[in-house]
Amino acid sequence: MKKIIYTSLATAAIIFSSCQNNEKQSEDPKLLSQKAIEIHDEIMPQISTFNKHTVLIDSILDNLALIKQQTPDLDTTSSRHDLSNLKANLETATDKMMVWMKEYSMDNTDVSYQEAEIQRISDLKNEFDTVNQEATKALSPFNK
Repeated sequence: MKKIIYTSLATAAIIFSSCQNNEKQSEDPKLLSQKAIEIHDEIMPQISTFNKHTVLIDSILDNLALIKQQTPDLDTTSSRHDLSNLKANLETATDKMMVWMKEYSMDNTDVSYQEAEIQRISDLKNEFDTVNQEATKALSPFNK
């Protein structure tokens, strides 16, 4: 019976210690900073794609009359509106990334600051993903 109690206590101590280690890791500002930078590094390469999309949109908008001749069923009013909104969304996402990079302090040791920045960059990642999907869908008819 004592052996079972000691084994149970030892197991509980290991589990408790493990939980404390995980908790300490999530409260380490350096680790939190690394997490924010990892998310940044994941989405940052999309900016060059967004810039290419913006150039393509400008080209499409400049040549919409010619495209209409080649594709008579194209609703140019709707296309102009949708592409202009997409361009604004691409530029907004890119601008938000530039602001985040300018404002972010990697060396800040405040845990709540780092956690808030992880949330902020995660929200930006979601926005980048949404805008990227929007661009893929909206530009696919023009990528022939």
